[in-house]
Amino acid sequence: MGETSLSSVDASDAGAFRPSLPARRVLVVEDDAKVAHELVAALGDHGLTVELARAGGDGLQRMLHGQYDCVVLDRLLPEVDGMSILTTARNVGIKTPVLILSALGATDERVRGLRNGADDYLTKPFSFDELTARIDVLLRRHSDTDLGTRLQVGDLVLERDSGAVTRAGTPVALKPREMRLLEYLMRNANQVVTRTLLFESVWKYQHDVQTNVIDVHIARLRKKISLDGACSAMIDTVRGTGYVIHADD
Repeated sequence: MGETSLSSVDASDAGAFRPSLPARRVLVVEDDAKVAHELVAALGDHGLTVELARAGGDGLQRMLHGQYDCVVLDRLLPEVDGMSILTTARNVGIKTPVLILSALGATDERVRGLRNGADDYLTKPFSFDELTARIDVLLRRHSDTDLGTRLQVGDLVLERDSGAVTRAGTPVALKPREMRLLEYLMRNANQVVTRTLLFESVWKYQHDVQTNVIDVHIARLRKKISLDGACSAMIDTVRGTGYVIHADD
């Protein structure tokens, strides 16, 4: 079942991915001067082109009329709050990935943000390493929409249109949640995906994060994609962090 200790995985690789397209444009909407400065510096150091709006009204206009690969949106803003900006943008058909930053960390606030169209939600205070890792995930996911409907890692194939999964040409029957879990792992192949990201992105806060629901589903998924042991399980556990899926060596 491939359990890997952190000592055997280069920790910098888990968050060091750089988007393949240069100069990806990120809009930051943040009114706190210190936080805004640190965000612009951190994202710029990460190889992104950053545009800053310091008020909700300005952020809304830039989001409506600009072209961005991702938006980092503060929840509490002067003039127009972050949730209103998000709702307005989604209502007019803007599909740019949005990551909400907020001091409001209650589960119901996170759920509200995700249901209103946010792609991710990160509470303050936060680690800039985690922020950039989450932005990388959003950029990869957004780019995937232009890369056709097939995901493939080694001999494991997921057809996103039909939901068909095959391993070495053999069909693999998955339940809907297992399918979403596998797709998320395959979208981020060869990258360590944390349990928190899986909980937020696949389960949408429908379970207590302290339960073993993720471990149970990972175990079932491993068994199914290994064709009951005929092939490798492909999914490794990175102890204390999360999981990574990769092709056979």
